[in-house]
Amino acid sequence: MALILGKEYCKVDSNGRFKFPIALKRQLETEDGRFVIRQSVYAECLELWTYASFREEVEKLQEKLNSYNLKERNVLRKLTEGNVIELDSNDRLLVPAEQKHVIAKAKEIVLQSTGKFIELWDREAYDKMNADSGDFATMAEELLGRVSPQSENRSNDGREQS
Repeated sequence: MALILGKEYCKVDSNGRFKFPIALKRQLETEDGRFVIRQSVYAECLELWTYASFREEVEKLQEKLNSYNLKERNVLRKLTEGNVIELDSNDRLLVPAEQKHVIAKAKEIVLQSTGKFIELWDREAYDKMNADSGDFATMAEELLGRVSPQSENRSNDGREQS
């Protein structure tokens, strides 16, 4: 699975195409050039996965979810609802018609890496989401500043305390 890092701003043409940034493309040189694009479950953005990473994600979901259980099958269906797309000869990606509504009014989009996949945002929606996300430092401290259970029983020099 590729580790994808970075944030890039891209112009979108009237057909819903954008030039895939070279900084992101270089990180994916070993991939086969195919992507899967799907609507995010959690935000008003699209998710752009490498085909290989998406396939791994689907395999994990298939192991966890029972396709004979209606609720679980519906979750699986929603999470695998995407389109395979490829870079054209000019390194552009075309957002499929059924997903274009997410960026329909956008002149500029933001490609924001999450490590596993890239979120594709309308620039205005991205800026609003960032403005509305609250105090990041406090949130990071609450979520990441916890002491791990293994370190609670250790002194400052790493020795076990009795």
